[in-house]
Amino acid sequence: MKYAPVQNYVNGQFVAATSSRQLPVISPLDGTHLSVVPLSAQSDLDHAVAAAKKAFPGWSKTPIKERVQVFFKYKSLLEKHLDELAKLCSEENGKTYGESVAEIEKCIELTEFATSLPQLVTGEVLEVSRGVECRTEYVAVGVVASIVPFNFPAMVPNWTIPNAIALGNCMILKPSEKVPLTCGRIAQLLKEAGLPDGVLNIVHGDDTMVNAICDHAGIEAVSFVGSTKVAKLVYQRATGNLKRCLALGGAKNHLLVLPDAVAGMTAQNVVASMSGCAGQRCMAAGAMIGVGNVDHIIDKICDEARKIIPGENLGAVINRASQERIERLITEAEAQGAKVLVDGRNAKVAGKENGSYVGPTVIDFVTPSMGVATEEVFGPVISIMRTNTVDEALAIENANPYGNAASVFTQNGGMARYIVDRASAGMTGVNVGVPVPREPFSFGGWNESKFGVGDITGKSSIQFWTRLKKSTAKWNAEAGVNWMS
Repeated sequence: MKYAPVQNYVNGQFVAATSSRQLPVISPLDGTHLSVVPLSAQSDLDHAVAAAKKAFPGWSKTPIKERVQVFFKYKSLLEKHLDELAKLCSEENGKTYGESVAEIEKCIELTEFATSLPQLVTGEVLEVSRGVECRTEYVAVGVVASIVPFNFPAMVPNWTIPNAIALGNCMILKPSEKVPLTCGRIAQLLKEAGLPDGVLNIVHGDDTMVNAICDHAGIEAVSFVGSTKVAKLVYQRATGNLKRCLALGGAKNHLLVLPDAVAGMTAQNVVASMSGCAGQRCMAAGAMIGVGNVDHIIDKICDEARKIIPGENLGAVINRASQERIERLITEAEAQGAKVLVDGRNAKVAGKENGSYVGPTVIDFVTPSMGVATEEVFGPVISIMRTNTVDEALAIENANPYGNAASVFTQNGGMARYIVDRASAGMTGVNVGVPVPREPFSFGGWNESKFGVGDITGKSSIQFWTRLKKSTAKWNAEAGVNWMS
């Protein structure tokens, strides 16, 4: 075992869980046994919530200009430890080192946005009647929870940690049991940056802990990122317990490719979108819809896909079970009549035979009813469907129950606008394979890709992590009495 056993982080200290249940932490890169992670008990969560509740009065009453000083220092520490964090992220998740560097760089951007919050939550003051003043101010919710997935061990926690905490909340973080190491290092850096004890607490566990968080009376709000199936359950359970909840689910993102698209640029973007992070991201291109004759572009897509080499510029998928599921979906599509143009099944990496790899896969002549067309594959696979018209392509995109992203590749500005206006997705792009907004614009999909109101990052997140307090004051008796009094 390469690292010491993972521990919970409560009140500024790493502490052992009371439960003896644990799971191994295995690197998808080569099967190395990295550590063990505890499956914490209810008492462990109670301990963390108590620490957060104790810290909340002091932290929430600290002026926001002072709170964000922690995040100025944290940003510097992320920059200082970028290489270390990227290597750890890659080791436990399986993505390439370069992808992990980009993930930490996104954490830096997210933190930078949090430092701007004092300028965004100033509230309003207005003399609404002679001698009568109304004021609004943003107030922290209280103890909140963030449940995060395996595919971005650093970035998704930083979707919530900087904003929620800078706005005055205290947090319970539950990392994925598959990738628990990076979050522990984040906690250490935040303490070094000056975050008071108890403001951030980490409790490890599996779905039992997720349910415990949704049920806990001391937690006021829950954010979740994961599969749609679980996001629905979390949203229903948390809101059923009268908590506010924002639960982000899965996706099946469609790229519409028109014949006039720039072939080389389109091919590069499509392949980067479907293979980046081994396809394990909710913004990955899962399906491409070719409108009309796009054979010349598909040929270039295949050429680009063949440049993606497992173990070199393509990382591993999270585990063998995921690898087997992805390969099964490819095989089923082929048996149903689809044509596998580039085949990533049975990928092996020399010296890393115990890793879990799937090579880049391009499947043509997929029909909308096939599993690879309807399910979130979460692997480096692009399924190509063909239509004669843009409206036929939009009908396929709109029939998909998810709604994270949709992009169009064309040189026709009017057609691009037509498609963007009609695509049923919260994030859209033109000639962009991964249309993720940059800060301060927020991240969030539609339909069954998101449950709850608002988005998880950017300006939109302010509404989720705060409550709006309104106050009305009258001081001058000479103003007299009117209907406002």
